[in-house]
This record gives sequence, structure tokens and C-alpha cells, in this order.
Amino acid sequence: MSNIRLYHTKFFLYVFSLSFIFSEDVPIEYYGRNSFIIEGTAIADSLKENPYDRLPISYKSIVREPVWDLSKNSAGLSIRFKTNSSLIRVKWKVLNDESMNHMTETGIKGVDLYFNNAGFWQYIGSGRPYEEKKNDQLIIENMKPKMREYRLYLPLYDGTEELEVGIDSLSIMEKPIKYAEKPIVFYGTSITQGGCATRPGMAHTNIISRKLNVECINYGFSGNGRMEAEIAELIADIDAKFYVIECMANVSKDQIKENTIPLVNIIREKHPKTPILFVENIMFESGYLNQSVYNELSLEDEELRHQLNILIHNGVQNLFYIESEGAIGYDHEGTVDGVHFTDLGFLRYADFLIKQFENFGLITKK
Repeated sequence: MSNIRLYHTKFFLYVFSLSFIFSEDVPIEYYGRNSFIIEGTAIADSLKENPYDRLPISYKSIVREPVWDLSKNSAGLSIRFKTNSSLIRVKWKVLNDESMNHMTETGIKGVDLYFNNAGFWQYIGSGRPYEEKKNDQLIIENMKPKMREYRLYLPLYDGTEELEVGIDSLSIMEKPIKYAEKPIVFYGTSITQGGCATRPGMAHTNIISRKLNVECINYGFSGNGRMEAEIAELIADIDAKFYVIECMANVSKDQIKENTIPLVNIIREKHPKTPILFVENIMFESGYLNQSVYNELSLEDEELRHQLNILIHNGVQNLFYIESEGAIGYDHEGTVDGVHFTDLGFLRYADFLIKQFENFGLITKK
């Protein structure tokens, strides 16, 4: 009889603990910066105004003001952590409370949660902004308590000033192992920054990071990706797997002529053999009918090829030119405004770039 009573007591305690875990009243403990790793940056927290900035504080007096302001946007940044919690809650505060008429608020200033499902990063849900700057949202609950690895993508077009992850008080949080492989560094425009994904996880640098299980560092500056020497110096300080330059939508023919060779030379001073990839213009939808737009973009691409040929003729190796035909499909349905990508456009573009990486022998074909 005593064994039966003991069994019933243990069973009662087990059921009680489960009901407590799945209860809406479960106490939540919040964890901050020291409890997770930040990915998408190669700059130490101590060198930045805020851990979720993209440029070091020293660059405030070096780069143009628009570039500095955009660097406060947390595009391409994510955090990774492990927990056995039955729920995930997120508190975050944005810098500016930005809004645009062609991009969702969740993409601009929301957060996106994924979990590692046997090597595949699976979407769970998003934290959608509803207050002016401060937000506190339950993203998932009623999970079986099991240790899982999570990734939370941060806002694309607003800054992240504060961030905490809430888990149930019966669980623990751990830092996962950082990726051993070198990162892929992207430097580009509003599209590189993530315009106009409906949620942060759908920017192409984030998609590529998930699909390849590699850290991607995003230096996309909306309207300001001009192949400038100051940013070239910054990315040259990163020991990258390779560099992807996606600046064509923000540069004129003259700027391409002025900036391409200096940018390459700056990188080559520190990384003589690291591959550098240049993506040509992705034709604006208006360019298929507007001859002026078509001619302008075509002449820019021609100038870029010319500058790269000069470098190659002078002995510079591992330069790659990516032709953009088919980059976002052939049905002309990949943009929100004829220029900036939808989620469909970003998915296609990510797959397109991965295929180029494979063709150039920069990654192993899957």
C-alpha cells in the first residue's frame, strides 16, 4: 500500500508541475544581453554605443550622417540562445518608432523567432509592434519542456535599444556554441538592409544565414550603399569567408568609376585572396518599358565590368561579377514597388545567390 501511495503522490506532483508550467500564471524570468550571443556583427559591445548597433562609436565622426543614422538600425542582427522553457516572451524597445508606406511595421521594428528543428531553422512566430517604442509580447507558449536552440531576428529598419527574453521560472537559459566558420559580409543598399520584407527573418542575408548555417554580417544602408572607402575599411577588418557587394542601386556611373577600384584595393591590402563578389543592377520593373531607366542601369553595369576588368588585368584575383538575370524570378512578381523585394523576392534572391556561391566554388553544393 505504501508503494501505491508513493506512486500516486509522485503522479500528482508530476501532473501539478505540468499544469503549473502550462498555466497562464507561470512566473516569467527575463534574461538580457549576457545570457545570449549576438550574431550579425563582428564588433565588440565595448566599441559600440549599443550592443545592437552595426558600426563602432568611432565611426560616428568618420562616416556621413545618413550612414551613421542607418547603422543604428539592427538589420541583419539576431540573438541565439538555448532553453527548455515552455514559453518564450520578448521585451524590446526600438529607437525611433519608424514607419513606411511600403513596408510592414513588423518588418521595420518587429522581431522574428525561429527554432532549430534537427538542423532546419523553423519559423515560430513574430513579435509585432503595438506600442510607440516599448513592446512586450508572448510569442509561443504551452510547449513541452525540452532543451531547444532559438534564434530571434531583430528589427530591420529601426534600432534596438533594449532587449530581454522571458522564459518560465522553472527553466534555464544557456548560450549556444558560436559558428566556427568565417562570416559572409554583405555591403549594399536598402535591399541589403531588408526592404521590404514583411518580417525580419525574411531579409535575404537572414535567409542565407539559416540555409547555410553561417553568420552573415549586414552592412546595408538604405539609399547610402555607395562603395565608400570608410565602409571598405570597416569590412576589411573582418576576416570573412567572402564579401558580397550589392551597391549598384545607390551609385551612379561616375561613382562606380571612382569607388570600385579603391574599395577592392582597401580589402586586398588585408585580404589578398578572399573572394569579392559584385552583384550587378537588378532591373527595376519600370526599366522593361522606360528606356531611360534601362539605359542608365545598363551603362552602370557596363562601367562596373570595366572597372573589374582593369583590376583583373592588373593581377587582382578572386573577383566575381554576378549577372542578375532571374535573380528574383521571371514573373515580375518579386517586388512591392518595382524596386524593393517582397518576401517572395527575397526567397528567390537568397536561393539565386546561394546558387552563385556554389557555381563559383565558394560553398559546397548541397
